[in-house]
Amino acid sequence: MSPSANAVVADLRDRIRQFDGRALRDRAVLPFGVPEIDERLPGGGLALASLHEVCGGGNDAVEGAAAMLFAAGIAARTKGQVLWCLTRPDLFAPAMMQAGLAPGRVIYVEAGDEKSLLLCFEEGLRHGGLGAVVAEVARLSMTASRRLQLAAEAGGTLGIALRRFRHRREADAFMLPSAAVTRWRVSMRPSAPLPVPGIGRAQWLLELTRCRSGETAEFEVEASDAEGRIAFSSRLADRSPEAGSWRRGASA
Repeated sequence: MSPSANAVVADLRDRIRQFDGRALRDRAVLPFGVPEIDERLPGGGLALASLHEVCGGGNDAVEGAAAMLFAAGIAARTKGQVLWCLTRPDLFAPAMMQAGLAPGRVIYVEAGDEKSLLLCFEEGLRHGGLGAVVAEVARLSMTASRRLQLAAEAGGTLGIALRRFRHRREADAFMLPSAAVTRWRVSMRPSAPLPVPGIGRAQWLLELTRCRSGETAEFEVEASDAEGRIAFSSRLADRSPEAGSWRRGASA
């Protein structure tokens, strides 16, 4: 075949691979280091150069903080500076440091409204020189998420849309169609009891509500440590997969 025909065939093959999921499996990933989670994700971890969504299990501040720490832990395990876009200056940097994201690695951008924030999010993803870009958004349309996914692919950057809801109506919108590769919901669980007085490591219920080319699931984990790493809950360590806390469902 001629060179032009070869180029057309190669382009068609790339498009087909995107539909059947092989492109995701071949893409570079950021593993959680937790086999029970990584084995459920195509390629064995969170796909880099992709958009992911995270929200709290409710619209209260406690579970919103858990979602923020989960996102911070992911960003902490990437290489390079992290761009964090927000509209409300209420981010608590010491808490992020406890999740492994040191203040010196974070560049903060405070936007006046969500339209401006989405523009900053997209530009950060396209830049190509950042480890991760996190943006706190309440609304994210299919069109906007598609633009962000394409920007993440172009810049080779991991993007996290941290959904912050002020009303139940906004929380319901989390299940609307999106171009994000994965969607996560984070809910608080009681800490494991300690043999001495004190508070144990925070426990989360992670719900993987969408996974392109994969399956939905639930996991009980210990919250991000000072290196940004979560761990399979010690309360479940001796349980079989059949008795575990995660459930598999149809892929979204």
